[in-house]
Amino acid sequence: MTVINSPLPDKEREVAGSALQATLVDLLDLSLVAKQAHWNLYGPRFRSIHLQLDEVVTTARDYADVVAERAAALGVSPDGRAATITATSGVPAFPPGWTKDADAVEALVRTFAAVIARVRERIEETGPADAVTQDLLIGLTADLEKQSWMFQAENRG
Repeated sequence: MTVINSPLPDKEREVAGSALQATLVDLLDLSLVAKQAHWNLYGPRFRSIHLQLDEVVTTARDYADVVAERAAALGVSPDGRAATITATSGVPAFPPGWTKDADAVEALVRTFAAVIARVRERIEETGPADAVTQDLLIGLTADLEKQSWMFQAENRG
């Protein structure tokens, strides 16, 4: 059932909606991974990384809301339920338990690489279908790549 009439033709709505749904799931999972790391972090760089992880959570949650609202505006019902995240996320699993600061940073570097690669694919897919969705994904990618750079810089030296 469609409650909202889409400004896009069906085929383009399907492409944009699929990309937005997959991005929503990845962002919600990214926020959960960052919180898991945030709560279980230890080591000499605890404070700075702890605060940096909060920035990741804020970015992921803010963009998740924008992505979900874009989907809704296109007449696509966003699905952010836990079961959907578990079944469809492309975010690498984060280990349970206490995590040393350097290990958390390496895990986040891998996580960002996976999410960025997936969003970049969606940028290509959405270009011909919906420039507005593509633009949203481009802005998201810029912010994710900034966060990725910051985490990569943490373990270089």
